[in-house]
Amino acid sequence: MAKDFYEVLGVSRDADPADIQRAYRRLARQNHPDVNKHSEAEERFKDIAEAYDVLSDPELRRRYDAFGEDFRRVPPDTDPAAWREARTYADAGAGARGRWSSGTGPSGGFGAGDFGDEVDIEDLLGGIFGRRGRGGRGRDGWGPGPVPGSDHEAEVEVSVEEAYHGTERSFTISGPDGPRTLDVTIPAGVVDGQRIRLRGQGGPGSGSAAAGDLFLVVRIADHPRYRVEGRDLHALLPIAPWEAALGASVSVDTPGGAATVKVPAGSSSHRRLRLKGRGLPHTRGKPGNFYAELQVRVPGTPTDEEQRLFEELAKVSSFDARSRR
Repeated sequence: MAKDFYEVLGVSRDADPADIQRAYRRLARQNHPDVNKHSEAEERFKDIAEAYDVLSDPELRRRYDAFGEDFRRVPPDTDPAAWREARTYADAGAGARGRWSSGTGPSGGFGAGDFGDEVDIEDLLGGIFGRRGRGGRGRDGWGPGPVPGSDHEAEVEVSVEEAYHGTERSFTISGPDGPRTLDVTIPAGVVDGQRIRLRGQGGPGSGSAAAGDLFLVVRIADHPRYRVEGRDLHALLPIAPWEAALGASVSVDTPGGAATVKVPAGSSSHRRLRLKGRGLPHTRGKPGNFYAELQVRVPGTPTDEEQRLFEELAKVSSFDARSRR
């Protein structure tokens, strides 16, 4: 069943960008796999990220509002009213489905499996439009002519650093004409669940119709240091007790290089310090932020002098760590 991105985020169709961003942040926090251990949380989190990626982009949102679930494969110059009319006509006559399989999936370690996909009645709408080489009328002027190729989908996994800086991938797919190698550029600033469109790399069309498209779905791999939440990055920042008590300037590693954060005096573990704009970049909008979560650590085996000073501090301090004040 197709997902309604507005329902996924729980916002109305006329929601403004600020409402969409607030809804995304709230739901992402609730459903992040590191926080929510429910079996469905991870899939729910991916749906939330995909919905936000579309609705936060003005052009993608306009196309989604116009064409619904078909917005990724409708040609850019298609008139929405003509599309709805043609779809209604096609749905009324729908009664058959075809299937084409490209054989084995990519060999580049994606684990995406078969690229096979169904050619359903929406794929035949190009036969009514007769646009952009995606199909034409049949000889009787009404039935579908050449059938456009089906769109396919596969996953590509990248590291956090690759998502930040961009990277390239080469992989081989098999089809009716034999294997072919594709070189793909993964742009800087991709987010988990984002789709990269490779025009004409999907299923072959029949007759003079164009081939379908291949969509690569980006998956950001787990990282030992960073946690990804949309475009925001989170990391633990260990500090010493005296740095937490007195304040300090501390270096922190980010995918974009080392940065310095100021730890306010009197800080405790779990306090978050924000580095604005140091998260994943965005080619058409604001970059994400980097959040350093403080983690106060003590010496595991203190020296004699450290031991003496800690004992002296314990004698003179009236601080109660378990007090709610």
